[in-house]
Amino acid sequence: MTTARDLMIIAMDAAPSRPVEQGDLSLALAGAEAVDLLAAEALALDGDRIVPRPGPATGDPLLDQAVASLVRETPYELVGDWLWRRGRGLSAAYLAGLEAEGLFGRQRRRGLSFRTGRDAPADSPVRRAAAERLASDEPVLAAFASALGIRGDGADEQDGTGREAAGENGSGEVRDGPGGDSPGVSDDVDTVLAAVLDALTQLEAIRQRRAVEQAAFDNIWRGD
Repeated sequence: MTTARDLMIIAMDAAPSRPVEQGDLSLALAGAEAVDLLAAEALALDGDRIVPRPGPATGDPLLDQAVASLVRETPYELVGDWLWRRGRGLSAAYLAGLEAEGLFGRQRRRGLSFRTGRDAPADSPVRRAAAERLASDEPVLAAFASALGIRGDGADEQDGTGREAAGENGSGEVRDGPGGDSPGVSDDVDTVLAAVLDALTQLEAIRQRRAVEQAAFDNIWRGD
């Protein structure tokens, strides 16, 4: 199992009580892929840029797709840019892969939603292994789960976005936590985690701006 697959399973398992936005999950999955590829020595980091390395095939179709999509010319791609590019539609790709393997089913409805119309992952060794990895407080998976607000500890006190657990105190300052010198992870992994947190913050800002714009538009039509 890869970190990205484990994260997807955990997110789906948590969805009934702690739903995750598709965009947030896609960004986190892209970050998890980058961490897996660091471990497989398929890439390295030069500061905050992703440098491809001539490693063997990973044996995982989606990770191999990720390797094939790496920018191989200088200047190499920034980690943050990778998250946005690779993350586009990535949660749907992982969803389809897990469904094809029979790891969980879903009610057939139009669109892709993690909030409604979806069954929990099937009880299987794969699902149990992902849950056990999170329960063991393995630092990498725990950090990604915290960034998404789906980690068990203190999750009920969060706002559902994972910003508190992820190390942001509401003022934009990064505290100790994922992306803030996370204990138990390498500097390169911490760089990826910090980029994920930054991308999640950017995405939330986009959502808020669009909500304000939509509210203003609605007010115009109501004559307010």
